[in-house]
Amino acid sequence: MAQRKPLTADELTKHPEYDHTIWDLKPEKKGKLAVADGRGGPINISYEVHGHGPRHLVWIMGLGGMKYAWQRQTKDLAHKKADQYTSLVFDNRGIGESDKPLFRYSTSEMAKDTLELIDHLGWTGKRELHVIGISMGGMIAQELAMLIPDRICSLNLISTAAGLFNTHGFLENLRNRANLFIPKPLDKQIANVKANLCTEPWLSAPDELEYVVEPFPTNGDRFAANEIWKRTHPEFFNKKGFILQAVAAGWHYKSPKDLALIADRVGKRRIMVVHGVKDKMITFPHGVVLWRGLENGQGKTGREYLGMEVEEDVWVEGEVEKRFIREQGHVVPIEMREEFSGWLEERIRRTEGFNGEEGR
Repeated sequence: MAQRKPLTADELTKHPEYDHTIWDLKPEKKGKLAVADGRGGPINISYEVHGHGPRHLVWIMGLGGMKYAWQRQTKDLAHKKADQYTSLVFDNRGIGESDKPLFRYSTSEMAKDTLELIDHLGWTGKRELHVIGISMGGMIAQELAMLIPDRICSLNLISTAAGLFNTHGFLENLRNRANLFIPKPLDKQIANVKANLCTEPWLSAPDELEYVVEPFPTNGDRFAANEIWKRTHPEFFNKKGFILQAVAAGWHYKSPKDLALIADRVGKRRIMVVHGVKDKMITFPHGVVLWRGLENGQGKTGREYLGMEVEEDVWVEGEVEKRFIREQGHVVPIEMREEFSGWLEERIRRTEGFNGEEGR
């Protein structure tokens, strides 16, 4: 059977479900917090708090992503299980409803933005926070762990790296992402984004998400519709903010010594590294290097870009939990929604158990 052709941008914008790709999830609280006083601020950071449960989850989004990109997890944990979880989602500086000041960004400064948000909510207890960061958000999460290690109950690093500067994979993909702002057909822009972030089997599978009017033909069509919406709202997503975030991601670096310090202060058993072998955005070796640094303070890779999945220690368990998935790409929480939430809930239960063992 021939594979169906993806809907065009014009067809997607006319689809009955187009206006419902961003779910109407009502937060318990939302607002903007002025951060970075004395650090180039004030910078207004837009945030939402969903749910009212005792477990506090901090979701940190990646390059060019807005807070609604966590909507699957926000719904599954902070709405369906609102009495168990409270989730903080927010737009990093440079994106969405947050300010986009024109100066150099860094993951360390963005971590300080995040910390000010957390403090504003009063989430200041020992071993209270479950931090989940994806891609650039995982880099920010590493910086946050350097700042407040004893307040973190679990640290979950998804599709991310300890450092990207001057690596072929990152620079190549940054060129691909930056090309989104070069005038060319929107359909071609979206096709490039899908190819970089998602796996083909998932893209071509029938739309699996809840719908309001009717489902899109495929997961790929729904993903594309969401990307089109973002690119047609320059007040939320524009070249300036994207490039400034990319600079922060590109210059992020945590040495093996830094990673060993994070592991020691947060606790190896409290950390999880998730990475897809087929990730094209932040290639799989970066996930291996991150895990090795956290597990034993090593920083060397072995084979840089090809064949690392066959190296001896990659599939051996250590104290730092790893979820290396052979057939997955960059957006694991999207493509593996149920499995990812299951991993996270199990880690939350397990790491909260450590609190009792350690007297918090």
